[in-house]
Amino acid sequence: MENTKPRNPAWVRPAFLGLLGATAVLYLWNLAASGWANAYYSAAVLAGTKSWAAFFFGSLDASNFITVDKAPGSLWVMEIAARLFGFNAWTVLAPQALEGVATVAIVFLAVRRWFGPAAGLLAGGVVALTPVAGLIFRFNNPDALLVLLLTAAVYATLRAIEDGRTRWLILAGALVGFGFLAKELQAFVILPVLGAVYLFAGPPALGRRIRQSLLALLTMVVACGWWVAAVELFPSASRPYIGGSQNNDLLSLIFGYNGFGRLTGNESGSVGGFGALGSRWGLTGWDRLFNAQFGGQISWLIPAAIIFLGVGLLLTWRRPRTDIVRAAFLTWGGVLLLTGAVFSFAQGIIHPYYTVALAPAISALVGMGAVFLWARRSEQIARLALAGSLALTAVWSFILLGRSPAFFPDLRLGVLVLGLLGATMIVTLSLTSRWTRVSIAALAIAAALAGPAAYAADTVSTPHGGAIPSAGPVVAAGGAGAAFGGGPRAGGIGGGGAGGFPGGLGSPGLNGPGLGVGGRSAGGGFLGASRPSADLVTLLMANASRYTWVAATIDANNAAGYQLATGDPVMAIGGFNGTDPTPTLAQFQQYVRDGKIHYFIAGGGGPGSGSASSSASSNAAQIAAWVQQNFAATSVGGVTVYDLTTTVTS
Repeated sequence: MENTKPRNPAWVRPAFLGLLGATAVLYLWNLAASGWANAYYSAAVLAGTKSWAAFFFGSLDASNFITVDKAPGSLWVMEIAARLFGFNAWTVLAPQALEGVATVAIVFLAVRRWFGPAAGLLAGGVVALTPVAGLIFRFNNPDALLVLLLTAAVYATLRAIEDGRTRWLILAGALVGFGFLAKELQAFVILPVLGAVYLFAGPPALGRRIRQSLLALLTMVVACGWWVAAVELFPSASRPYIGGSQNNDLLSLIFGYNGFGRLTGNESGSVGGFGALGSRWGLTGWDRLFNAQFGGQISWLIPAAIIFLGVGLLLTWRRPRTDIVRAAFLTWGGVLLLTGAVFSFAQGIIHPYYTVALAPAISALVGMGAVFLWARRSEQIARLALAGSLALTAVWSFILLGRSPAFFPDLRLGVLVLGLLGATMIVTLSLTSRWTRVSIAALAIAAALAGPAAYAADTVSTPHGGAIPSAGPVVAAGGAGAAFGGGPRAGGIGGGGAGGFPGGLGSPGLNGPGLGVGGRSAGGGFLGASRPSADLVTLLMANASRYTWVAATIDANNAAGYQLATGDPVMAIGGFNGTDPTPTLAQFQQYVRDGKIHYFIAGGGGPGSGSASSSASSNAAQIAAWVQQNFAATSVGGVTVYDLTTTVTS
């Protein structure tokens, strides 16, 4: 099991291909049912297929008014697919599914190399059946690409620890750097773990290990820094506004709103959270990942992973410094503990789907630990660890399933009984026959994975949309829907009832009235894309080529729905939250005088559309008031529209 050369029994390749095939079916099946999923990113993909400038900067619209509030790495993958195969819901979402399949493959390879094919298959299967993975690898948020790249970086680091070659560390650095282009500073969370484990366990002398690590760090900076430098050096007047920033500066976005602000809660431009008991984004603490909001997404096997990590390190602690088995436990365990701690104690914006970043580490530890201890089942500590992890997993699954009492109620008791029975039988493993041991192992795996597999099946069979999706069935007593005001399936504030799916799906085609899911109304709203009527779409598309933007409206999700319906650029006043200070009233008035905007559409739900409590929200409110005072209103499809080319009223 600990041989550094991969084992290849005859059954390994077909089993591996079967795992990947099953994962592909799970993630690709009925994929387009979610329509545009997160319309905010889908609109940006549309823009990137029409404008290379929008592609490079990550603009929300093809006329390059404002960017999305992340680096554009994940958009590039979708935009390349859409440019090659046409822009539609499938080409937007299929890359995420394939990134999920690739993540499963890398976890298998990373675990199999040092722990054997059975461990690799178990680890890969756990990734595939993690509920939040089934959500994000079928959704167009940037987390899918981030998880793939960071998983590959962990594998590359372990290969460097195995043979000491610099090229593996350089690859790891490049992968983390590219991960930054998917979701900025979150990619760097695992850096202390990768660096510390290599400096401790790498084969070369310490001086060489330090030089190698510095070279890998330099590679990472180059891999992400080229784009940052290009954007920073580009004249601000000749590029889109940096969405999510309060000063049109990319560095402030990276280190503020998307960076340290996520840890401290000091996020300029954030609209604040909707957490329990008055806290900004929900209660923090070591148990955050186990609460009603996060637990069903990711926590099913965290107790088992932690037990396997502790016992694995205990049994390997006296081995040589360069031992790869211990290094694997240290690396995957460090990734789990550090990333989990960041999510647990972060004071700023955090959503349950972020926890997909934990899935590969949990899965690797489960696969590694289960097989590592199974091979030592003659030792009492190994049997007790296996039995204890299974019993704890069964009890925790019983609790998690109890949070959704209407969902498959018979499964709850069955998992508990089978898990406790299996744990009892594991204690007596040394006294049983070979076939009995195989049966016990199969029973244990089934009991451990039944709960998350059921949640994953529910997730992939349910359409998801909006800005804050959530995996699994409805959770009683405060799940993601309770925390954010919308249903876990709809995933947006006001996005539907806790158990329902708002509205209906509509066509994912460009000119259809249905614009994906999660929209609150025809006029849209904060976190929910607009779903305009056919009459409104026809109005907006009339003479569209004469204008830089066929319309302007407050907040990006509102704009995204209109843009996806028409295929034409729509100005998102105030960016994602409606709180970005762009455009100013004077700038907007100049756009109108120059004939660049055809319509203003009222009804944006962003905070910027309301009070003038900040300079950003003041801009949006002033623009809305100016339009209302100077242009005639018309109702089209239940939405108030102002024609900005008509003679102003007195």
